[in-house]
Amino acid sequence: MKGLSTEEALKKIQTQGYNELNTSYSKNILQIALEVFKEPMFILLISCGALYLVLGDNTEGIIMLCWVFVIIFITFYQHQKTEKALEALKKLSSPRALVIRDGKEIKIAGREVVTDDIVLLNEGDRIPADGVLLESNNLSIDESMLTGESVPVLKTNKTDTSASSLVFSGTLIVQGSGIMQVTSIGANTEFGKIGKSLQLIEQDQTKLQKEMKILIRNLFIIGVVLSVVVVIAYYFTRGNFIQAILNGLSATMAILPEEFPVVLTVFLAIGSWRLSQQNVLTRKPSAIETLGSATVLCSDKTGTITQNKMEIVSLFAKDTLYNKSTFQQNSNSVQDILQIAFFASQKNTIDPMEKAIGFSYETYVPKEELSYDLVKEYPLSKHLFAMTRVLKSTDSNYLVCCKGAPEAILTLCKLSDSEQHKLLAHVQKMAELGQRVLGVAKATWSNSNLPETQQAFDFEFIGFVGFEDPIRPEVPQAIKECYAAGIKVIMITGDYPSTAKSIAQQAGMNVSDLILTGSDLKNMSDAELKEKIESVNIFARIVPEQKLQIIKAFKANGEVVAMTGDGVNDAPALKAADIGIAMGGKGTDVARESASLVLLDDNFSSIVSAIRSGRKIFDNLQKAMAYIIAIHIPIIGLTLLPAFFPELPILLMPLHIVFMELIIDPVCSIAFESEKEELGIMNRPPRDPNMLFFGMKKILQSASMGLLLLAMVIAVYFISIQEGHTDGEIRAIAFSSLIIGNIFLIMTTLSKTRNAISVLFEKNIALLIIIIAASGLMLFIITIPYLQAIFSFEAPGFKHFIISIIGASIVLLTLEIIKFSKLKFGTKGF
Repeated sequence: MKGLSTEEALKKIQTQGYNELNTSYSKNILQIALEVFKEPMFILLISCGALYLVLGDNTEGIIMLCWVFVIIFITFYQHQKTEKALEALKKLSSPRALVIRDGKEIKIAGREVVTDDIVLLNEGDRIPADGVLLESNNLSIDESMLTGESVPVLKTNKTDTSASSLVFSGTLIVQGSGIMQVTSIGANTEFGKIGKSLQLIEQDQTKLQKEMKILIRNLFIIGVVLSVVVVIAYYFTRGNFIQAILNGLSATMAILPEEFPVVLTVFLAIGSWRLSQQNVLTRKPSAIETLGSATVLCSDKTGTITQNKMEIVSLFAKDTLYNKSTFQQNSNSVQDILQIAFFASQKNTIDPMEKAIGFSYETYVPKEELSYDLVKEYPLSKHLFAMTRVLKSTDSNYLVCCKGAPEAILTLCKLSDSEQHKLLAHVQKMAELGQRVLGVAKATWSNSNLPETQQAFDFEFIGFVGFEDPIRPEVPQAIKECYAAGIKVIMITGDYPSTAKSIAQQAGMNVSDLILTGSDLKNMSDAELKEKIESVNIFARIVPEQKLQIIKAFKANGEVVAMTGDGVNDAPALKAADIGIAMGGKGTDVARESASLVLLDDNFSSIVSAIRSGRKIFDNLQKAMAYIIAIHIPIIGLTLLPAFFPELPILLMPLHIVFMELIIDPVCSIAFESEKEELGIMNRPPRDPNMLFFGMKKILQSASMGLLLLAMVIAVYFISIQEGHTDGEIRAIAFSSLIIGNIFLIMTTLSKTRNAISVLFEKNIALLIIIIAASGLMLFIITIPYLQAIFSFEAPGFKHFIISIIGASIVLLTLEIIKFSKLKFGTKGF
């Protein structure tokens, strides 16, 4: 089949659109504005602006109201950045389809499928569009999402009268294979007509979001109580009710932690997008939180640790082992076994072993004059690891070809125990060389009445095929990083123990003496497995269903488990794991939907990169939250101070707090998110998953930094009073010390392992822009008379700001000394 050409497909996309329902949630500037109008900070700004207008301060009132539009713009920018990241992830998470374009098999996103496309269907795929079957082979489809019937439907080839040849978008192939031609896409499919939509990027509330919700609620309650206290205290000490209300609103604006939900949303969305740039698709936000806690990483061998580029390197036939270099010299024996192996394989396949068989067949076996048609296929099952294909030649003879696990093939050939033992010794030798081994057998059949099972054939043993799959070059270093990070690496494979051990050693794993097999697990109780699993890192001859047993045993020992999987039967284990990781290349759609993460390149090192990135995202989010609490402490303190000491001039007005918020918001959501990872991030043990993200200890540490900054500003404030400055000059000097101290606080908080100077000279463009903008605006406000009047400042002369710089520098030096002492001596502190 040639299928559509690439040019024809592109034209259809232009005329028909993509194969997707309209599930975009992008918002325009008006919708963002309506959302902002509901926010507490907006209500406070409107209230302050209105009060200024009532008092006759028209300039201040208009400026306060204008800040609303600035906040709307910032919110819109943050939303657009988040929306773009989510849209990119949604495109990546679209189910894939194997189509024939320009006569070649290519894998594309399901959204790029067009009408008349020829799609190859395999077990575990989710059908990308409505269509009609051209070919089917034991094809059963779960259509429960459309019909509500849980029993899979057996499908047949296209006929004029039967509806059983129709397949529908979104339904799941549970068995067999087939070829379909697309008839409808997107909203025109049966799935689209019902009006449902698959949201593969799940927005469920994570443990972190729940914790933040409680923290925000508690801080909001504290803020309301303090604001009421400020209003009462200000009124009784100064006797001005309107000014008391303004000061109370200032206190509320200072205390209200409106940055928390914004920062959390931005970090999770942009963090997921950054992971996708490393070939890791995040389907569940909770995975980002859990990545830093992973203690055990269970990985498949084929295609994850190895390159999934199988090639036949040896053949065993007639008691002789042939290496690849001798294939040409022993053509008859080689051709016999390759021919049977090829006939036992599917033609349009994505299986790397069957592709290797096809390549070797074309290379070493001359073309026959006879042609064969497939009559029946007996698929691989969990009870028998072998598949048989019955072919009918043009001379009406039936040829039965079988391949599968060596033990299964020897059982089908009904060999004696001594013969099986002798042949399995050769398999062991091949496995010790790191080869994956398949057995091959054949039989003949004389009539069209085929048996129900493949065990009924009288098979003749032909030989063994040895495959080799090279280790990915980056895997040894990735495994080394896992060990350094306190993560135990487990290999789970269907190969022989000796093959698994050879591959594990090549990959740099610390191979233990004990290797557990599928047979061992069958005969082992849960308690026994729980005990033995602590000293095992290789599981061989494992069937997919046993992965769930392994995962449960690790979790019973208190481990946080990440596990890879690709097949339909892997889905329960992927869901049971703390972090389920599906294969994006060779994985089935049902495995992808069960997983928290999807590896787009099926590469083990991408898992390690994801763990590294997860730790970085978590670190930066924690530092951003610490900064939010720290910077709000001096703002709150300076707002409360004049309320209880009426003889002191007012330091912070609503306009000043809004100015501070315009620095804080971008710093939290952009600068901290862009910050590079901490030094030695993969040289520390996994994080305790039961530990609160931002517990009381961290809150006190953050508050301590804020109190230090508050003490500095108050000291500068009183020194300015002693020097005899006017209220406007005192306010300008104290506010400048707060701004400079804030900049220095950002520089020291951005990293726990690097000093402030190193942070400043790193390529954090967002940080540099924010520092330059904040410093420039502060300079304009202090020097330009019109802005001075708006902010109630007076210019004391530049020499009087030296004390602000000195005070902020003392805070920076103190925090840097504490940071250094914690790194050097492991002391407890801020």
